[in-house]
Amino acid sequence: MAAVNVVFASPSCSSPLSFPRSSSSYRRSIFASHRPHRSGRQSLSKDHSNRRKNDVVEGVSQKRFPGRGKDDRTYLPSDGSRGDAGLSQSESTVFKSIGTQKKDKGVADETGKFQDSAFLNAVVKVKVKRRGDDTKFVAKVLARGIECDIALLSVESEDFWKGAEPLRFGHLPCLQDSVTVVGYPLGGDTISVTKGVVSRIEVTSYAHGSSDLLGIQIDAAINPGNSGGPAFNDHGECIGVAFQVFRSEEAENIGYVIPTTVVSHFLNDYERSGKYTGFPSLGVLLQKLENPALRACLKVSSNEGVLVRRVEPTSPANDVLKEGDVIVSFDGVQVGSEGTVPFRSTERIAFRYLISQKFSGDVAELGIIRDGTYMKVRTVLQTRVHLVPFHIEGGQPSYLIIAGLVFTPLSEPLIEEECEDSIGLKLLAKARYSLARFKGEEIVILSQVLANEVNIGYEDMGNQQVMKFNGTPIKNIRHLAHLEDKQILNQDIGDSPVSNFEIGFDGLLWA
Repeated sequence: MAAVNVVFASPSCSSPLSFPRSSSSYRRSIFASHRPHRSGRQSLSKDHSNRRKNDVVEGVSQKRFPGRGKDDRTYLPSDGSRGDAGLSQSESTVFKSIGTQKKDKGVADETGKFQDSAFLNAVVKVKVKRRGDDTKFVAKVLARGIECDIALLSVESEDFWKGAEPLRFGHLPCLQDSVTVVGYPLGGDTISVTKGVVSRIEVTSYAHGSSDLLGIQIDAAINPGNSGGPAFNDHGECIGVAFQVFRSEEAENIGYVIPTTVVSHFLNDYERSGKYTGFPSLGVLLQKLENPALRACLKVSSNEGVLVRRVEPTSPANDVLKEGDVIVSFDGVQVGSEGTVPFRSTERIAFRYLISQKFSGDVAELGIIRDGTYMKVRTVLQTRVHLVPFHIEGGQPSYLIIAGLVFTPLSEPLIEEECEDSIGLKLLAKARYSLARFKGEEIVILSQVLANEVNIGYEDMGNQQVMKFNGTPIKNIRHLAHLEDKQILNQDIGDSPVSNFEIGFDGLLWA
C-alpha cells in the first residue's frame, strides 16, 4: 500500500497522524480563487498587522502598518475601502489545476504566478467616461502597481480620445504651495474641487501597498471617491494623485497625494520593461549610528553611516555586504547617522528614498566601512522577495485540498483574517522575522479541515505549518502539489493511498 507522510509545524505538540483515503473520497486541486471560508469569517482585509517599530530603519523599508503604528495612526485609501485600487471583481471563478492544466495562454507564467494584467482583464471589467459625456468606454488594464497604488489603463476606442488634452506634470511642490484636488467624493455624479496647501513632503507609508515611498501631505479635504483624482498647482500642472487620508480623533484635514516622481517612475518602469516590475530594494536591515560608542566600536570616525544588521539571502547584496558593515554613501550621496540623505536645498529625507528612485536591475555603488577600512562595492538592486507576501498574486489565494485537508501559503491577508491569536505565536514570529532563503519559498500551512469520514479526528487541526512530505522539505504549495502528484503516479493500481502526518516545529530562523 502506498504511503504518504507530511510533516507539520505545530506550536505545542509533536505526534504522528495517519488516515486512509479511498479513491472515491479523494479530491485534489489547486485554485487561484477564494479560499473556502469558515462560517462567520470576515473577508480579506488590505490592512496589515503591525511590526515592531524602534530605532531600526530598513533599506527595504521598515513597514508601519495601518492603525498599529507607534502613534496609532490609521491610514486608509481615500475611497474608504481596503481593496485593490477600487477595482470590482466579477463573480467569475478562475482556477488552475497543478500538473493537469497545460493550456495557460498567458494566464500564468513559468513560476505559476498569475500575471496581474491578464488576470484583471479576465475577471474585472473597468469602464470609464469623460466629464460631460454619458457614454461609457471599456478600459483595458495594462499594469497595476500595488506598491504605489497606481493602475495603468488603456481605452481602444478613438471616440474616447477625441478632443482630449493631456495633463502636464509639474515639479515637486514646496511647503505651503497651493494645491487643488479634483474628484467625485461620496459617490456624487458631478465633479468636486477642494483646495488647500502642501503641509509636508516625506517618505510616507502607503496603506494599500504596504510600502514606503515619497508622499505629499496636504490639508485639502480628501474623502471617499477622491482616490485617483489629480491634484493641481496654481499653474494648472498635475503634481500628483490623491490616494489616502489619515483619520484620527486628534487630527483632521490630513490627506496624501502620490507625487509625480512616483507616477513617472511607474510609467517609466512600464515603458522600459513592458510590464510593472516594482520598486527595487537593497535587501538589508539597517540601524542608525547616532550613538558615539557604537561608532567607535565599528571604527567609524565621522558622524555618518548606517549599520547593516541583516542581509537577505535572496538579495544580490548578500554577495557584497556583510553584517557589521557601515554604509556611508549611496551612488556618491553621503548617508547620515540618522539614516537620512540630503533632499533638495535645505531638507533631508530617509535613505530609502534614493533606493526607490532606481529601477529593478539597476546597479548601485555603495561606500562602506568594514573593520575600519573604507571601500566601495557595487550591487544590483532587485525587488524584495517576501517569505510571507503582503499581497496575493492575482488578488486571490491559492490552495490545495487533499482528502478534506486545505493547504494554503501563509500571507499577511490570511494572518489579518484569521487574527494573530489563532495563528500561534511561534508561527507568527516566523512570519514576521524570518527571511526567504530562496526565490519562491513559501510557508505552507494547513488552514482548515473539511469534515469527511476519511479525516475523522482531525477536524480541530488548523493553522499549522507543513514541514515535510514523505521526508522531503516543502518549498512552496506548488512543490507540495508536485510531490502529491508524484506519490499518486507511483502507487500500484488498486492500492488505496494512506497519508501519515507528523506534527512538529523546526524552530525560528533567528535566535
